[in-house]
Amino acid sequence: MRRSRRARVRSKTRMGQSGSGHIHVSSRDFIHKSDSYSGLRSDVPLPVVEEILLNLPAHQVVRVCRLVCREWKELVDSAAYWRERCRREGFQPYDASRPLDDWRLFYFLSKKRRNLIKNPRAEEEFSGWKIVQNGGDCWTVEDNSTEIPNCTVRKYFVTSYWLCLKQQLIDLKREGYSAAFMDQLQPPIKISDWYAPRYDCGSVYQICVELLDQKKKPIHTFEPEQISFPQWNDHQWCEMTHVFKDYGPGVRFIRFTHGGKDTQFWAGWYGIRVTNSSVEICPAEVR
Repeated sequence: MRRSRRARVRSKTRMGQSGSGHIHVSSRDFIHKSDSYSGLRSDVPLPVVEEILLNLPAHQVVRVCRLVCREWKELVDSAAYWRERCRREGFQPYDASRPLDDWRLFYFLSKKRRNLIKNPRAEEEFSGWKIVQNGGDCWTVEDNSTEIPNCTVRKYFVTSYWLCLKQQLIDLKREGYSAAFMDQLQPPIKISDWYAPRYDCGSVYQICVELLDQKKKPIHTFEPEQISFPQWNDHQWCEMTHVFKDYGPGVRFIRFTHGGKDTQFWAGWYGIRVTNSSVEICPAEVR
């Protein structure tokens, strides 16, 4: 009896079923068995196949389903398929009137797009940040009471009366962006940072974002002039943005540094406030 049970388990394993009951199908299975499915493929209308593929994970469609037969390959390679996939998942170009060069690339970049900055809104105090300079009474976190357009931000980081700087180093490989991906595609890297002064105290804001090679040496740097606010200002939030494009091969890290100070030299935390920072790798055609 034990032998027969083992035989059944071995038989199931050969068919791709594990002892836990999960079915495992590799692309090799599809390639080797594709000929036996020729009758099935001819019986299923292509629009039905397309609908099925639109509801499967995109990576499975590319790595497995695309290999089944010529008709499926042509379908998966078509711009219409990826344009429809983008439409269903809400990925739309900034300028709909301008044709895209590669809808599949647009889809995967949009799908992967996210903020690579950790703890951008001070919700976890200073977790994820390296304090580079901590002048005056040092960095602190305060509650936000002034609205930032199009988002809800409850907290911000605030500087003191001597220079305060903090920094994050983003490892692109660790975030899922391989060296080949970055070198061959060189996708746009979008930087955003929100800053605001206190109304009753002058302050200074500064930012520096560097694209670094494997040895962490700068390839490209964005470092605008410092922005100064006078005492008695409207204390509204402002956004600093920049997009790195055509930066060449070799980018492996991104170093994001920002901060500032107050200009009245008041004890406490009257300097520039920063929050909602972001670094995103995104399609050129997206908002």
